[in-house]
Amino acid sequence: MLSGMEQFAVTDRAAARIAEIVAETKANEDVALRVAVLAGGCSGFQYRFELDGQTAEDDLVIRHGPARVVVDAVSMDLLSGSELDYTDELMGSHFSIRNPNAKSACGCGTSFAID
Repeated sequence: MLSGMEQFAVTDRAAARIAEIVAETKANEDVALRVAVLAGGCSGFQYRFELDGQTAEDDLVIRHGPARVVVDAVSMDLLSGSELDYTDELMGSHFSIRNPNAKSACGCGTSFAID
């Protein structure tokens, strides 16, 4: 069985930005970035990123330094082997997922297809 870090990795940049966001919002230390996959979007599935103070029993919890990321079990099926990164570019800053399960992706970067 894979550990949480092997199932879903978090880059140093993403962990640093999560810690900054939590500090900026003055949220308590139990707040994590929830990464979820929802049906919809341009290509069939889309990623959702949100701060969440609740952790469900079946959530995968990834700790990277002071940052925490949680992924629900259903989303984990589509995210296995993926990596969360944070990009800060001239055209905009955002979290992104490098997902080996995605067969195609939309230009927006938040929508993907698996077939």
